[in-house]
Amino acid sequence: MTDAPFVPEGFEPPRGLSTPRFVLEPLAPRHNERDHAAWTSSLEHIHATPGFTESEWPHEMTLEQNRADLERHERDFAGRTGFTYTVLDPGDGDVVGCLYVYPLRDGPAAHVTSWVRADRAELDGPLAEAVAAWLEDAWPFDRVVYAGRPTLST
Repeated sequence: MTDAPFVPEGFEPPRGLSTPRFVLEPLAPRHNERDHAAWTSSLEHIHATPGFTESEWPHEMTLEQNRADLERHERDFAGRTGFTYTVLDPGDGDVVGCLYVYPLRDGPAAHVTSWVRADRAELDGPLAEAVAAWLEDAWPFDRVVYAGRPTLST
């Protein structure tokens, strides 16, 4: 792991991304109930998603434990050490997934994972494509390792 900051000092992390099929916004405690409902309804599906097949998460958690997790992600965002976005349905604002952008543990790059609810599985590909383009266009990373996707170099 490097001592360099994850993003340059003057870089302002994007506050989100909007497409006709989904909206990304920073994950926060206000999403707790909808976030918890989204991932708890899709444990098997998430564990079959690239980046989560060997992960211990998701696992059973109470709403209070989930809120603490969301608070940690919010602190990471504010501290510029990692960026977690909730994936929302643009029509009703329901949580349909999540996107994580964190430093790669063994080198200077961004490690990216995402998941969608089982009942919104058709969004997995479009989400990954939109996020890959967004990371290339709006973020300062030289290299992005997006779990289960081709490595991006800018």
